[in-house]
Amino acid sequence: MGKGMRRRFGWIGLVLALVLAAGCVPVAPEAPSEGAMAEPKDVTLMLGWTPNTNYTGIYVAQEKGWYEEAGLNVEIVLPGQSDVHKVVATGQAHFGFSYQEGTTFARNEGVPIVSVAAIIQHNTSGFASRRAQGKGLETPSDLAGMRYGAFGSPIEYPTLDLLMKCEGSSAESIEFIDIGWADFLSVTEADQVDFVWIFYGWGGINAEVQGIELDVVMLKDYLECIPDYYTPILIASEALIAEDPAMVGAFIGASARGYEFAIENPTEAADILLGANPDLDETLVRTSQDWLSKEYQAEAPQWGIQTTEVWQAYADFLVENGIIESFDAESAYTNDFLPER
Repeated sequence: MGKGMRRRFGWIGLVLALVLAAGCVPVAPEAPSEGAMAEPKDVTLMLGWTPNTNYTGIYVAQEKGWYEEAGLNVEIVLPGQSDVHKVVATGQAHFGFSYQEGTTFARNEGVPIVSVAAIIQHNTSGFASRRAQGKGLETPSDLAGMRYGAFGSPIEYPTLDLLMKCEGSSAESIEFIDIGWADFLSVTEADQVDFVWIFYGWGGINAEVQGIELDVVMLKDYLECIPDYYTPILIASEALIAEDPAMVGAFIGASARGYEFAIENPTEAADILLGANPDLDETLVRTSQDWLSKEYQAEAPQWGIQTTEVWQAYADFLVENGIIESFDAESAYTNDFLPER
């Protein structure tokens, strides 16, 4: 060993001796907590509609810093005219809000997406019209001859048709009018359409708050016609799940905390949603949040959980009615990223 190397190691030894003498032993940096990312990652989440109480848990997790704590920088974006299934499948967004019927149709067409959590345990949607317009909507067969305000999904016609066929009618006589993102109450007040498909927890509650009486055919009342299903749901691409399961787990874990908080604290959750979206009607948000907080988990053992039975029953229903040929329910969803209970 040359003199220069001996001098160098001599200095190192002296420094180490001084450090040890002072009790300043270097400490290794702490490992990231379970569920957190080693390096912050940018994540894009696409909503399925304009901000409302279906999404409260996301805004709670954002406001409480739970995404940041998990090592994620989450950007929430609106869908516009985009198909959320294709956006997520192609990696333009990491996660998106869908619904079981839409994801079933998309996967049947080869779109590689997977449901990673159920936002609400049961179908709380229905077909609604204004009672004051006197259309006499009481059962699915009453929809015949009406004008339907369509939002542009391929599942709308078959859903209406199969629901009506259950009572010996069909959707052939329904006039489909594209209304896109137009407000349900506005287009029915203007007499542009007779009925639309609403989530009762938002559209129905909005009518209640405004004192507007509705006639609603709730799908949950016709389970012998169309089986129950999860709506909405969170989706991710098969590629993301395979390539970055840690990030998926971190996102779902933080989101679960958000929805669990909304279940237990609907008033504060509503405050958070309103704070992030101040243009929303406060009375609507608070009334809807109180109603929906009881529906997120319902009787399920934990928020977000899904079963093969629910996925398969809806798929079998579509197969039996000739809408699709086959469907692998087990590959369409996963509970693997939900927090352990």
